[in-house]
Amino acid sequence: MKLKYELIALDVDGTLLTDEHKLPAEVKEAVREAAEAGARIVLCTGRGPMGALPVLDELGLGGVLIAHNGAVTVRSETKEVLFQYDIDKDKLGEFIAYCREQGVHYDVNTAFDMLIERVTDEAKAMYAHHKVVPLEANFDEGLPDGLVKFTLFGSKEQMDFVQSHWEKRPALLQLIRSGDLFIDVQHPDASKGTALKQLAAELGVERERILAIGNYYNDISMLEFAGLGIAMSNSPDAVKRAADILAGSNNEGGVAEALREHAWA
Repeated sequence: MKLKYELIALDVDGTLLTDEHKLPAEVKEAVREAAEAGARIVLCTGRGPMGALPVLDELGLGGVLIAHNGAVTVRSETKEVLFQYDIDKDKLGEFIAYCREQGVHYDVNTAFDMLIERVTDEAKAMYAHHKVVPLEANFDEGLPDGLVKFTLFGSKEQMDFVQSHWEKRPALLQLIRSGDLFIDVQHPDASKGTALKQLAAELGVERERILAIGNYYNDISMLEFAGLGIAMSNSPDAVKRAADILAGSNNEGGVAEALREHAWA
């Protein structure tokens, strides 16, 4: 057998990893089989590079990484930034004010650094799961240059409320629901699909030779761009509709089954 796809784009949370943030052995084996057969494996994640690199290491792979929902594309070995979509930091003031007033936890991100003003016990546990160590900062003294993502974290009910409130306001920046517990604010043009398209053009890979697997709203653009878009069974209905076919759930090693069934000729 030979591979049908040159480039395989994989989401991380809710796709590669279980709900307990574990990488199943069968998934690791299937991804490595594809890589060893010549496929370029590209993690496409809402995480920043520092949260995604441990997953890449666990897979035993390197190469290009699409992070921050497509706002940053980096070469994992050298940390070279290939593409980046910066936020106009002057537009973040109202978002920060809202989070402070409502008691919503948030962080701001450059390509490689995550900064926070304060942290709750729940947020500490979340950062530990993602293997990220945020830096404490005083945002009243100014925000750093090169910001690519502003992220809110809280309960699903809290994020649902914030999303319904913010979606009614003028869209100065893009609002992305990257998980039940997360809302990301980014440059209007940043997306996993855009980043995947840029990378494919750079590598000379036709979209028909791209396979993408994801599970959430921030994956829709890459599922639609890829020659074959696969949604996990644990995806919301809108994500399933954007995909060509469905795989099993992340807790059942659905990526392994999908790769072995659809990636090979």
